[in-house]
Amino acid sequence: MNKYKRSHRLSTRSPTQKQRSPTQRQRRTADDATKIVTTAEESAPAKKPACDIQGPWASDVCDLAGGSGGVRIHGSTHTVLVPPTIESGGSNPNPQEWRVLPYSRKHMSGIKEITVRELPTAADAPRCAVTSQVPALVFAMGGLTGNYWHDFSDVMIPLYLQASRYDGEVQLVVTNIQPWYAGKYRHIIARLSRYDVVDMDKDDQVRCFPSAIVGIRMHKEFSIDPAKEPTGHSMPEFTKFLRNVFALPRAAPMRVTAGLISDKKPRMMIISRRHPRKLVNVAEVVALAKRIGFEVVIGDPPFNVDVGDFAREVNAADVLMGVHGAGLTNSLFLPTGAVFIQVNPFGKMEHIGEVDFGTPAVDMGLKYMAYSCGMEESTLVDTLGRDHPAVKDPESIHRSGWSKVAEYYLGKQDVKLDLQRFEPVLLKAMAMLRE
Repeated sequence: MNKYKRSHRLSTRSPTQKQRSPTQRQRRTADDATKIVTTAEESAPAKKPACDIQGPWASDVCDLAGGSGGVRIHGSTHTVLVPPTIESGGSNPNPQEWRVLPYSRKHMSGIKEITVRELPTAADAPRCAVTSQVPALVFAMGGLTGNYWHDFSDVMIPLYLQASRYDGEVQLVVTNIQPWYAGKYRHIIARLSRYDVVDMDKDDQVRCFPSAIVGIRMHKEFSIDPAKEPTGHSMPEFTKFLRNVFALPRAAPMRVTAGLISDKKPRMMIISRRHPRKLVNVAEVVALAKRIGFEVVIGDPPFNVDVGDFAREVNAADVLMGVHGAGLTNSLFLPTGAVFIQVNPFGKMEHIGEVDFGTPAVDMGLKYMAYSCGMEESTLVDTLGRDHPAVKDPESIHRSGWSKVAEYYLGKQDVKLDLQRFEPVLLKAMAMLRE
């Protein structure tokens, strides 16, 4: 997987729908004139579509009532069958069909589509091999997971939005299941559902559920828009949920009292990177932060780190700082009101930093600051030279497309902070803890 792959491409895929003729039909009369005849059944108000297909930027989500005998899910064929409800008289004269990508980014390749098909009558439904007493939530774990930020932005936050309303009384039916993901985030998944996860791709039984949701919806990158969420969920609620899952003790940061001498200092965690965008003068930054009055720790979590263990380390911090990258996803575990400093690498990366972490940080209730590196703070000057377009004309690189932006500004540079420029940022962070 290309770890720099982004989602800023429109999808050209359109949902497949099969629908019968309109509600009015024509009959020929004896005098050979055309007359419109409308039956009582056909003149009824149009029902709300079971699947919400909003467009190329939205996620596909189907909200399926059980009907006669419940929603049928046949995993290995990736088919969901919806019998008509009793309220409809046990028949559906205009059954529809959708092909749904059960991932938050509907353009994503490599994800198996789910066919959602309404049935004309209950008699068309196959017999249940397994009957569940709780609803099903069908979604995909694949896509861009494996990148820590995408693990949450693409799957965990949208999954929380769909599953939390059930208070654990829902069964997760997963296509493109990633065993490592299910293991790494097992504590979160177990809080969302009290039932075993069904590996949809390997399940050849017909499972029946009283109702089902197919798909998970993303409101915005790495965040929640309460205005779009009927349950009113928000990012502070999600971060509180994570604190409960991992038993994180701190809901608020340390407050610094001006003029008060104390042995206890506010703690700053610097997220270290092992790959491009490394902070090459981290020792000097640590020394500067200590002079200002911080206790400093370095956060360097490997891929297979226990999420709960590292979450507790982050939760002990009052300030989190790091160069733009997936490691800043750990801001989720900060106490509400903590300070979060994102260092945007050179190359006009401010907008990307704002979308990925800046806006979400404010949504979480963090005190957010962004620091933008100048040309002299980038190793691109040394590796490419001052006359290279990536150094002297970043806008031309952006005009060339995302692949070039990722190549140079995410993949080929490290950062050496100008301590004189950066010192006011750390001083402001300390002042924010006094507010």
